[in-house]
Amino acid sequence: MISLETKISDKTFSNCIMNASGVRCMTLEDLSNLSSSAAGTWITKSCTLSPREGNPSPRYVDLKLGSINSMGLPNLGFDFYLDYVLEQHKSGNDAIFFSVAGLTLEDNLQMLTRIQNSDFQGLVELNLSCPNIPGKPQTGYDFERTHEVLNEIFSFYTKPLGVKLPPYFDMVHFEMMSEILNQYPIRFVTCINSVGNALYIEDESVVIKPKGGFGGIGGAYVKPTALANVRMFYKLLRKDITVIGCGGVETGRDVFEHILCGASMVQTGTLLMKEDTGVFSRLITELKEIMNLKGYKTLEDFKGKLIEL
Repeated sequence: MISLETKISDKTFSNCIMNASGVRCMTLEDLSNLSSSAAGTWITKSCTLSPREGNPSPRYVDLKLGSINSMGLPNLGFDFYLDYVLEQHKSGNDAIFFSVAGLTLEDNLQMLTRIQNSDFQGLVELNLSCPNIPGKPQTGYDFERTHEVLNEIFSFYTKPLGVKLPPYFDMVHFEMMSEILNQYPIRFVTCINSVGNALYIEDESVVIKPKGGFGGIGGAYVKPTALANVRMFYKLLRKDITVIGCGGVETGRDVFEHILCGASMVQTGTLLMKEDTGVFSRLITELKEIMNLKGYKTLEDFKGKLIEL
């Protein structure tokens, strides 16, 4: 009997596959569809303190090997998602993720204070891969700012919390971010968010409207980068910090490789956007087929066991 059961913090999940925040998880209908799907769990849309319409359209386009987007954090606002997760709590479901992405540190502190004082017992994913100060890099690329943010948050926040990270490309940056995260009671890291500020052209035009056509790339284009980030953080972070892999997941083989690099849970975004929630059943079936061929019964049989030459 093959088991895809996995664990993050004190939560156990029936399987290791879930949505990436930002994809088909904004409205109540979206969230209901996720809850009734084969996904092991699901995460809400990264929310800001107040509702946002986001950037003008077209702001998301499917590409041959993935997608490009500049969404601008459209969401229904913190109160909507807090009410949703509290309703889930009342129904006995605390094994879900609540994503927050305040535009300022003060916004994040206000949202996390309210979560801390609420009955919510699930996991919070703090999105550090969105810009928060005009003229400054996104928080995940500003190591001093990341330190400051986490210092403020963990001065009062005691519930399970993880961070969503941008992609890193330099070994020194992996080490710098890991050194910071290892100082705090982080429960998990999600890596990666989309590869930012890419440009895709068709004929003689860009394909999305915001930012002159610049946007985040997802899908198969980013899989090697995603796997590298999963692997490095798995090796550098404390062993009690779980890694959630995200990026380039289109098949069960892709899920397998994320776990082989060290991921305990795997998110899919571009694929979910293209194929809707039926993707979860397919990915589960394909992953089990690979495990069966290789004689693996559980994820622990191969998690992190990538062979290095």
